[in-house]
Amino acid sequence: MPPTVSIIVPVYQAEKTLQRCVDSVLRQEYRDFELILADDGSSDGSGPLCDAYAAQDCRVRVIHKDNTGVSDTRNAALDLAEGTYIQFLDSDDWITPDATKLLVRTAQANRCDLVIADFYRVVGERVSHKSGIEEDGVLTREEFAEHMMENPADFYYGVIWNKLYRRELIEANHLRMDTSLSWCEDFIFNLEYMLHAETFAALRAPIYYYVKTKGSLVSQTASFPKTIRIKLRVFEYYANFYKHVLDEKEYEKNRLQVYRFLLDSAGDGGVPPAILPGAQRLGDERSSVCTEAVSGEGVLTDIYRSRKLLDRYLEPIALQNDLTLPETRLLLYLNHIRQVDSKRKLSDFTGMSRSVLTLTLQKLAARGMIRFEESRPSRGERPHRSSRRKLAVTFLPAAQPVLAQLSGALSDYDQTRFSGFSADELVQYAYLSSKIKENMRRVLQ
Repeated sequence: MPPTVSIIVPVYQAEKTLQRCVDSVLRQEYRDFELILADDGSSDGSGPLCDAYAAQDCRVRVIHKDNTGVSDTRNAALDLAEGTYIQFLDSDDWITPDATKLLVRTAQANRCDLVIADFYRVVGERVSHKSGIEEDGVLTREEFAEHMMENPADFYYGVIWNKLYRRELIEANHLRMDTSLSWCEDFIFNLEYMLHAETFAALRAPIYYYVKTKGSLVSQTASFPKTIRIKLRVFEYYANFYKHVLDEKEYEKNRLQVYRFLLDSAGDGGVPPAILPGAQRLGDERSSVCTEAVSGEGVLTDIYRSRKLLDRYLEPIALQNDLTLPETRLLLYLNHIRQVDSKRKLSDFTGMSRSVLTLTLQKLAARGMIRFEESRPSRGERPHRSSRRKLAVTFLPAAQPVLAQLSGALSDYDQTRFSGFSADELVQYAYLSSKIKENMRRVLQ
C-alpha cells in the first residue's frame, strides 16, 4: 500500500550533515512515509551512507544519478514518489520529531492542498523562530495571495521545505522544478502549484531547522547580468500569478505592491552572521530533557517521564497559539478538573505557587480565553481557612480551539504510552491501575 507521505531529500556532498538530516526523518512520530534519498553524483561518502540507511530501514529508497543539479534531482525523486503528500528537506537541515505529523494532521483536518509552516533559522549555535501567516483556519487562494503580497520575497513563501504538497495536484498539472534556473526555482514551483491549489492552511509552529550556510545572492558565482535576467524572469512568474488570481481591477489596484517584489528580492531572506533578533542558543527552543532520567528506573523517573512526554505534545500547541508552556498546562488542568473551588486547591493540583498561578490566570484572562473571579463566603458561612475565597473559572469562546487541540494532545500521549499493547494487556493495565489508584487514595484521603 502506498505511503501517506513521500519525503524527498536531494543529496550532494552532504557527508557531514546527512546523518543528522536522515535521523530526524526516521525518528518522526508519524511513521507512514517513504524517504527518498536522491544522490546527485556525490564524490564523498554521501552515496554509501544513503545505501546504508536503505539497508537498515525499508522505508528508505535511494536514487544514484549523475550530477545535474538540485532541481533535476528533486524531479527524479518526484518521478519515483508514491505518497499522497510530498514533503521536501535539504540535506544540511533537519526537522522536529513532530514535523510530518503536524503537517499531515493540518492538511487532513482542513482538507487543504497546501500547508505552510513556521521554521527555525540556525546560524552557528544560535536559533530564531521565523513565522509568517498568523491567521487560523482555511485560506482561499486569494486570501493566501494577499498575505504573500505583504512579504513577496520572504523565505516563508519562497522555499519548498516548510510546506506539504498534494502529489495528485503536482502530477495532474505536470509540475516540476525548472532546471534552467540556478536561483528561485523553489519559488516558481510554488507559484505554479498555487495556481492549481484551492485551499491553504498555515501551521503556526516551527517544524524545520534551516541552517544558514548557503551563500547569499550577492556571493553566488552567477554573473551580474545573469542574476538580473533570472530576477526579471522570476518576477514575470510572480506578476503572472497575480494576474490569474486577481481580476483586472484588483490587479491594477495592487500593481505597485506586486512590483515591490523586485525591491524585496534584492536579498535572499538572509540573516546577519552574528546574533539574530530574538535568537536563543540552539537546543533551548524546546524544553530540555534529562537523558539519564528518561532512561532511569524508579517512581521519580516514572513521574518525570510522564511529565516530559506530555510536555512534548503540549509544546506545539503553545507555539501555535502564542502561549507559554505553563499557560498551556494550566488550560489543560482547568479543562480536566472542571470544578475548581479555590486557588489553594488549584495551586496544589497544578504544582504552581499561588503567585505564579494568579499571574498565569491573569494572562489567560487577558488573552480572552478564560474569565475567573474570587468571592468571599456568604455572611452565614463559617469562615474556615479553606473557604475564605471561592474561585470560579469559565472558559470563553477563544479557548475552544485550544481545548480541542489539548484533547488531541492527550490522545497522542496515550497512543505513545500504549503503543504495541494488545487488547488483553490494556485490560490488565486498566485493572492494575485501578488497584494502584485505590491504594493511593486510601492513604491520601
